[in-house]
Amino acid sequence: MRAVKEWRVDLMIGEDDGRTYAEAQLRTELGDRVVGTGRAFVSPDDYDVPEIGDEVAVARALRDLGAQLLAVASADITEVTRDRVQLTR
Repeated sequence: MRAVKEWRVDLMIGEDDGRTYAEAQLRTELGDRVVGTGRAFVSPDDYDVPEIGDEVAVARALRDLGAQLLAVASADITEVTRDRVQLTR
């Protein structure tokens, strides 16, 4: 049987006066932790639909988390190979 690793992402969402904040926390089985954040704002001309704000803020938090994870991986590769690496996608 292949070894299986489990990484967990917890999403926290808060809302205040048409502003939504989301945080995506990644935790590995080794205890490593990376946090991405995202925000969404309602335009004064738009309808205030909280679910849409949640979706936008969470999507931005996950995108930020992904960018940070690529930066961590780049630093790890650089440390191992001694060649400067910058992963962008």
